[in-house]
Amino acid sequence: MLSTLKKINFEAMIFNKDTAKKTAELLLQINAIKLSPEEPFTWASGWKSPIYCDNRIVLSFPQIRNFVRESLAKHIEELYGKPDVIAGVATGAIGIGALVAAHLNLPFVYVRPEAKKHGRQNQIEGYIEKGQNVVVVEDLISTGKSSLNAVKALKDAEVNIKGMVAIFSYGFEVANDNFKTAKVELHTLGNYETLLEQALDTNYITKSQQDILANWNANPSEWNNN
Repeated sequence: MLSTLKKINFEAMIFNKDTAKKTAELLLQINAIKLSPEEPFTWASGWKSPIYCDNRIVLSFPQIRNFVRESLAKHIEELYGKPDVIAGVATGAIGIGALVAAHLNLPFVYVRPEAKKHGRQNQIEGYIEKGQNVVVVEDLISTGKSSLNAVKALKDAEVNIKGMVAIFSYGFEVANDNFKTAKVELHTLGNYETLLEQALDTNYITKSQQDILANWNANPSEWNNN
């Protein structure tokens, strides 16, 4: 039983179904998430994808921005109490991470993909002390590699990572594996499964389009729409 519980803790978990459905509704409403099964997008990795997610758009819509900020802040307190510091992953989570930190009246830092080549050569921007409890905020989880790269930088700074919270996850198995290997707990406001349910319920997509989107999620690196 104990080993099962440990396994679950390191898989991406949504905070609750109602929050996940509301998050999906709002992200679709402002086109932060776009679904296009017939004309897929091409990611930087070269993957063909019927979905594109840019949660930075949330920052341009005050009501939705407030919902995301307050939902993340609420669940951070429920899960971890009050940490010492909120850390955002650059660049996508700098804005929302700073808003969450302000809402909780906590210090904020952000983590670059790598250390700067000039000046103080920082990878972590802001003030942080050894031994502090840190919750990491991310906007989007795909494979988890860039998110966990930020966690590594924070661990190298000898702080205590309580966990990571994010707006949305694609729910890839590779991401679950990466978080389990790193022993980092991940919770998200929304996920791919609930997104498809919400999109179908509101006639944003058809059942056949839902099937295409589900097939992509099962094997994104090999998927095509032919």
